[in-house]
Amino acid sequence: MNRIDDTRPFIPIGIAVLTVSDSRSLDDDKSGQTLANRIDKAGHKLVDRAICKDSQPDIARQVTAWTKRDDVDVVITTGGTGFTGRDVTPEALEPLFDKRMDGFSSLFHQISVEKIGTSTIQSRATAGLMNQTFVFVLPGSPGACKDAWDGILKLQLDYRHMPCNFVEIMPRLDEHLKRGEGKSA
Repeated sequence: MNRIDDTRPFIPIGIAVLTVSDSRSLDDDKSGQTLANRIDKAGHKLVDRAICKDSQPDIARQVTAWTKRDDVDVVITTGGTGFTGRDVTPEALEPLFDKRMDGFSSLFHQISVEKIGTSTIQSRATAGLMNQTFVFVLPGSPGACKDAWDGILKLQLDYRHMPCNFVEIMPRLDEHLKRGEGKSA
């Protein structure tokens, strides 16, 4: 099933991390730091990291800006995926997705149920493609960030992962633009 092909080179990619929180700063942001540590340990480049208040326009603005940068291949957000009135990250980003990645949410919940049982239904983790950049929307707990990275992202963001991975398709994400289809940036 999952395997690493050691005959292929590791290709580092650029990743930006956004923590969505009204109460966190970079100094006490455990979830963002969990992701930053794992990105570094995997050999990727943490291109940028920020904190954003629970505001749809602010979240959309920051993620959109990152997806337009040439050095950002992936954006990972943490926080704002629950059901309280301030949890608005999916609402801010899903309308901006060019393509949805429904399998991410399914797989995340499958992994999560093994750790926290039925409480996984309180997360609206989601993912999609936006401006030829992968965007992953994770819950705000360090445990959820660990589960998503260790169980999904670490493998899918590794060019050596077989039978397939996101890195190998990154050069082809803009094919529709080259053919004159879709919207231009």
